[in-house]
Amino acid sequence: MSDGNIARKPYPENVSDALSDRFQNALSCENNKPDFKELDLGSPVSPLRTHLRGGGPSSTLITTTSSSSSSSGSVSGKTVANAAAVAKRSDGGSHSGELSAGSSEGSPTAAESARSARGLRPGHLRSNSAGTPLIYSGGSGGSSSVNSPNAVCLPTGNICPSGKIGKTGMACRARSDVLGSGTGNYGHGSIMRGPVKSGGDAPATGPTGVTGNIQFAGESVMVRRAMASSDPEEVKRAGNEQYKRGHFAEALCLYDRAIAISPDNAACRSNRAAALIALGRLAEAVRECEEAVRLDPGYGRAHQRLASLHLRLGLVENARRHVFMGQKPDGGELQKLQAVERHLSRCADARKIGDWKSTLREGDAAIAAGADSCPQLFASRAESLLKLHQLEEADSALLSIPKFEQFPPSCTQIKFFGMLCDSYPFFVRAQVEMAFGRFENAVAAAEKAGQIDPRNIEVAVMLNNVRSVARARARGNDLFNSGKFAEACVAYGEGLKFDPSNPVLYCNRAACRSKLGQWERSVEDCNEALRIQPNYTKALLRRAASNGKLERWADSVRDYEILRKELPGDKEVAEALFHAQVALKKSRGEEVYNMKFGGEVEEISDIDQFRAAISSPGVSVVHFMVASNQQCEQISPFVDMLCVRYPSVNFLKVDVNESPAVAKVENVRIVPTFKIYKSGTRVKEMICPSPQVLEYSVRHYSF
Repeated sequence: MSDGNIARKPYPENVSDALSDRFQNALSCENNKPDFKELDLGSPVSPLRTHLRGGGPSSTLITTTSSSSSSSGSVSGKTVANAAAVAKRSDGGSHSGELSAGSSEGSPTAAESARSARGLRPGHLRSNSAGTPLIYSGGSGGSSSVNSPNAVCLPTGNICPSGKIGKTGMACRARSDVLGSGTGNYGHGSIMRGPVKSGGDAPATGPTGVTGNIQFAGESVMVRRAMASSDPEEVKRAGNEQYKRGHFAEALCLYDRAIAISPDNAACRSNRAAALIALGRLAEAVRECEEAVRLDPGYGRAHQRLASLHLRLGLVENARRHVFMGQKPDGGELQKLQAVERHLSRCADARKIGDWKSTLREGDAAIAAGADSCPQLFASRAESLLKLHQLEEADSALLSIPKFEQFPPSCTQIKFFGMLCDSYPFFVRAQVEMAFGRFENAVAAAEKAGQIDPRNIEVAVMLNNVRSVARARARGNDLFNSGKFAEACVAYGEGLKFDPSNPVLYCNRAACRSKLGQWERSVEDCNEALRIQPNYTKALLRRAASNGKLERWADSVRDYEILRKELPGDKEVAEALFHAQVALKKSRGEEVYNMKFGGEVEEISDIDQFRAAISSPGVSVVHFMVASNQQCEQISPFVDMLCVRYPSVNFLKVDVNESPAVAKVENVRIVPTFKIYKSGTRVKEMICPSPQVLEYSVRHYSF
């Protein structure tokens, strides 16, 4: 038989069935796959592909394989069989090497539908003629002889397309991908689907230990060869193959190379956009799609991809325009667009009337409906939280705003809530920064919003307010530091005229009023600051101190308790709480003698010392322990910390080995044991408690 002639023999049924799964996978695409109609990369690791040619009833289904050997020569073969299928484009253009995406990507081709109608399995082609639908090509040495595949020998350099290795009379089993050893009938750098057990001419192999998205040796050769090629179609096909394998960065490099060779290739531009989307670079993807439709205005696939991008970015007007250009809109995408559009409209209406709860709810619904990368919606979330006085959440929402490079003019000129879309995130950022007292950052963000949208009234008013508040705060700080507290109080008040909801200005004015002895008015300003920002530490400190001056000890103790949770290691707060607790006890007529602040855990050595300690006024916590016990060693540092956190409580420890008489009287048999006494009466006993339970009990009985 001469080179290039191929003997056709019926292929074993079990291998043919296995190959059908491979064809079905090859004909099924995931979302955002690069556009392609036919891929024959001529690579030693390229899988079998099916594609249709012709447009009539007698269209031919072509199945191609490529193979090579590192030792010498390669043989490729193609088999043509009649199939009653009609190739059909959906995007209104002819772009070889396109990637399909959207809802159509998961649907079978016309050929698959025709075969399904005849009761055949998808991807499984049967023939009435003498020829068989599928063959392998292979070779070694310098010869090109081709025979029917051996049950245990794979052709040199090929991939078993179904992902399974068939043996005559045996069911195929799925295997993991491993590299071939390059011996026997395997070409160097080939990929075998799963470890092959020894048998016949197939060498025993096992996993190489590599998993995930791996570029095998054959792929690396293919990429290098494509990058050196001057044929844009070959480079593009190689890029498509890398994309399908999930190697998006490599695919992007190959598409860049194809575009450098052929800058006016619309399919390359669209494919590059697909890789950019997979890498999260949406702004660049928009520019590539726009360039693709500029090169080919009827390129439906690029319009579809642009519509999807604009929808994710919340630009519904652009999305709607591209959905209806070039092809019939997909029903699912149209429903998604309508849902986002509806929620955005409701969000804008709620913002106009200051219904911030509805604004937040509708904005979140728009994000969930499909606008998942819209910076304006995430900024709207931050603004809503700010207006609802959830400042910490608003500050966190700012960090979640998607950040992209500069968008094309077609995107930036769209308005969002009445202002240019690029201006709105800076508009919100300025407000949040000002609420936290980061006035320099607030001014910078407001000025940026003004530069982007100088004609917008809302932006102009906000910029003026931010500048005025920043000046008032700076002037008030200078006066306060100079001891001019009355003048500083007036300056902070001027700032509040421009921003009535600024907690920093209220807290600063409260400090001035406390210095002037205006305790009641200081408490009022602190209340306003805490209404806006409930966990504002400085405002809590100033209100606790002012309430102490007004002898409102219960209110003072309550604020110091909150501060102690926020600042557990702050000794000044602990001491202030102690004195407030003592004052509260005195105001209630309780005895408070022998109470001291701070100190260490007192060690008890005899029964008389123990009885005297637990009989003292107030609460006493006794830790029965053994120095060598591991659990006691673990919880002892926590007891020391509780001694600082709860300075009004007496903490004692008894080593039961050193003081057996105390342990006997108290009937302590297990350590660690904790007992809480109040004025000599035991109120609580805990055996081996967790730190959380112990602190809860101490806190409960400390009042």
